[in-house]
Amino acid sequence: MPYINIRITDEPISNEQKQALIKGTTQLMVDVLDKKPETTFVLIEQISTDNWGIGFEQVTEIKKKFTNLNAG
Repeated sequence: MPYINIRITDEPISNEQKQALIKGTTQLMVDVLDKKPETTFVLIEQISTDNWGIGFEQVTEIKKKFTNLNAG
């Protein structure tokens, strides 16, 4: 019984995109591991960029720097 946990930042994502993630990851388990879709669980967690870090910085701050570079 596969359990797939997808963690992404809390930036906008549509319901259609979430459905595509669920369908795609379930299909991958079917194709690669021959798992049954009806017993494959997919959880999508959206995490605040304040709670996600890369290197020494929060993703929120990294995005601000990137936005400022592109604006100027």
